[in-house]
Amino acid sequence: MTESKKMLGEERRAYILTLLKEKNRPYTGSELSKLTNVSRQIIVGDITLLKAKNEPILATSQGYLYLQESKPMLYERIIACNHPPEKTEEELNILVDNGVTVKDVTIEHPVYGDLTASILVSNRKEVKQFMKKIKHTNAAYLSELTAGIHLHTITAPSLDTLLEAEEALRKADFLMEEEA
Repeated sequence: MTESKKMLGEERRAYILTLLKEKNRPYTGSELSKLTNVSRQIIVGDITLLKAKNEPILATSQGYLYLQESKPMLYERIIACNHPPEKTEEELNILVDNGVTVKDVTIEHPVYGDLTASILVSNRKEVKQFMKKIKHTNAAYLSELTAGIHLHTITAPSLDTLLEAEEALRKADFLMEEEA
């Protein structure tokens, strides 16, 4: 959109939805605000309204993403990990190097219960972007609230890929194991 005219309500939300569906890549709130000539806060409100209409939009560290329904069959597991914050990048790189996507991180908070945050990284470039955003915003890792203990939902095109990734984490001493 090259004109500097502000897009209004429904038209803007329809445009945002079209962008997210057609491009199949994350858009940051800042990108969407520039494209529609409104503030980023207006975009946050628009996304909230679209989600309220059951549009499958996910807020990730890379931006807003429309969840396409025609995804290939994926296997999914939840794994328990424990490590200090400075090992986060190493952990994520081990996982993506072994062919998995890290969907999210979950901790058990003593007041709020389960807290889950989207990560959605599948390769080293995305891990690097995620880490850069953490450092740039000076955000704390959720696992800092639980002395390093956290869960990840991981997906892969095969069960073998998931098992290989788990074994790599085990060798690096990141995977929590049940005691015999």
